Amino acid sequence: MTQPERELERRNRELAILNTIAAALNQEVDLSRALSTTLAHVVALCGLRTGWIWLLDDQGAALPAATLQLPPALADEPERMCGSCYCLDSFCAGEMDGPANISVITCTRLKGLSEGTAGLRHHASVPLIAHGRRLGVLNVAAPDWAEVAQDDLRMLATIGDLLSSAVERARLFARSAEIGALEERNRLARELHDTLAQDLTAITLKLETADALLEDAGDGQAARTVLKQAMDVTRRSLADVRRSVLDLRAAPLDGRPLDVALCELAGAAETVTAAVQISGDVRHIPARAVLGLYRIVQEALQNVLRHAAATHVRIRLDVQEHQVHLEIADDGRGFDPAATPGGRFGLIGMRERARLLGGRLTIDSAPGRGSTVQVEVPL
Repeated sequence: MTQPERELERRNRELAILNTIAAALNQEVDLSRALSTTLAHVVALCGLRTGWIWLLDDQGAALPAATLQLPPALADEPERMCGSCYCLDSFCAGEMDGPANISVITCTRLKGLSEGTAGLRHHASVPLIAHGRRLGVLNVAAPDWAEVAQDDLRMLATIGDLLSSAVERARLFARSAEIGALEERNRLARELHDTLAQDLTAITLKLETADALLEDAGDGQAARTVLKQAMDVTRRSLADVRRSVLDLRAAPLDGRPLDVALCELAGAAETVTAAVQISGDVRHIPARAVLGLYRIVQEALQNVLRHAAATHVRIRLDVQEHQVHLEIADDGRGFDPAATPGGRFGLIGMRERARLLGGRLTIDSAPGRGSTVQVEVPL
């Protein structure tokens, strides 16, 4: 085989390895699985023997995040994998800018070991850096415990870049999930304030009225009418609380596409006729925006059912190339948006959801001519 042929074969091998690792990482948003997947592929495809990864936490301390086929001296005594060492100190000091072979003489973690290393004498350290931010170190070792070849070091640099991007993506996904949970808690707080707190106030007033009627005039019929109204409000509050608890226990869309979920939401609306119009491909909407838009429609429908005395509602979703336009219009009694009481947390919640998605929400309404909620969210 000629030199050009050997070079072409080497490059094809590297491309195949990088493509396999990139494809595997693109399917992972869980950090632990992304690290384990990378180690398994690097060791298997690159002809290596073992590997381990450290990641820096929020305080800058390096913690072992994943290991594969460690020698007994390290596998049986996990505490040996904790604390600083030469490579971590060099990395944190900014002195490790690319992959390098580290010998037992230099590696402070291996230097004092005489047994249980299975002959481990060298490992290659690969810095993990994304957008100038230092994330951690990938260490790997060859099967004969020799130095990793220079060609493989160059390929490991690219693998380190892929892994760094995957770490950042997984962390962003985790933060997004935390933000989503916080949004749901805030939504529940707003919903309970707008429903349960107001209904309990109404029930209290009606019970006080019934008590006054019985005490002052002994008007049993009027008191029974007021008590019936209080019972109706109590039943409605109980239904609202059950719905809120169900929303917390189950995934809101439960795997359904947004258009299907909106149609089911409209079909479940009582006392009004709700129509849904969809244009564009809802599959182009990111998952977080899907949930936010669904919640806005859900909240708007609740406001219509509770306050608008409407007979018809139209929900229109238009998915364009660079933005989504959502509109919820009703033919109810309407209101003056400028004179809305400050405690209307339903409206506040819808505006907050739109803002968190990078969009904006506007309300067009006036007494006697219904209301229209419009939301624009960039893609």
